[in-house]
Amino acid sequence: MLVQILGYFLGGCIGLSLGLLGGGGSVLALPILVYVMGAPAKSAIAMTLVIVGTVSLIGVVPHWRRGNVNLPKALIFGSATMAGAFGGARLATQPWVGEVFQLVLFATMMLLAAALMIRKAQSAGGQKEDLGLLPEPVCKYCWLWLLTEGLAIGVLTGLVGVGGGFAIVPALVLLGKVPMKEAVGTSLLIIALNSFAGFLGYLGKVPLDSHLMISFTFVAALGILLGSYLSQFIDARSLQQGFAYFLMIVAAFILWQNREHLRFSDPATAQSQYPLQSQRRFKSS
Repeated sequence: MLVQILGYFLGGCIGLSLGLLGGGGSVLALPILVYVMGAPAKSAIAMTLVIVGTVSLIGVVPHWRRGNVNLPKALIFGSATMAGAFGGARLATQPWVGEVFQLVLFATMMLLAAALMIRKAQSAGGQKEDLGLLPEPVCKYCWLWLLTEGLAIGVLTGLVGVGGGFAIVPALVLLGKVPMKEAVGTSLLIIALNSFAGFLGYLGKVPLDSHLMISFTFVAALGILLGSYLSQFIDARSLQQGFAYFLMIVAAFILWQNREHLRFSDPATAQSQYPLQSQRRFKSS
């Protein structure tokens, strides 16, 4: 009981961090569902997509009211990410794609996201510094690059449940020629679209705990509303770097937890030895 209370409290913290920082917090949903709530990894990834998609959709509302959502670019880029997310989710449900592989890939994406957050927090501000890791492309075929990157981001979303905002925003600015403010709001809509597309790819293929999924999403949504209110009183830049280091610690924990399973050469053997499968029985819904 205490463990579940802790899990829901951390779910609220996910929304709080999203409201305060504008992104990044959703990546904590998967490790909380797996290591605190005891969900199997594949089921947790499917439920994470619902959580990420819902809180991102809530985050779109204030940006939409300010006119900071570029709907045409969201539909162009979002169509590619949705196709990739659905395909990535279908790929993840194949028996030869093990949960250990998904968790290790997820931890790697957490490390990348944390590194980009640290760079952004340490920069003096401005679009060029925030996007300094990406070279200015030759934009004769920018639309093609945009669709290609969208497809790749979508596949990662389907495989491991990450929203991909740290890659979507630079792509919109550099390839889509979208102003930074519009890129942030537009990225939230794209994240919501590819999250729900990814969930459809898992639907009927993995067991789901609908009560946990809905209640966890509700708590995270309350957290983002509180975080959005507190953001006017708290300097997000001072929190961002510390949160990024926390993400690195969580990623290191995931890699440490799965260190033994990486030694198995046979995915079926590793899967049978994976301890999380027996922690919780899920009912399909």
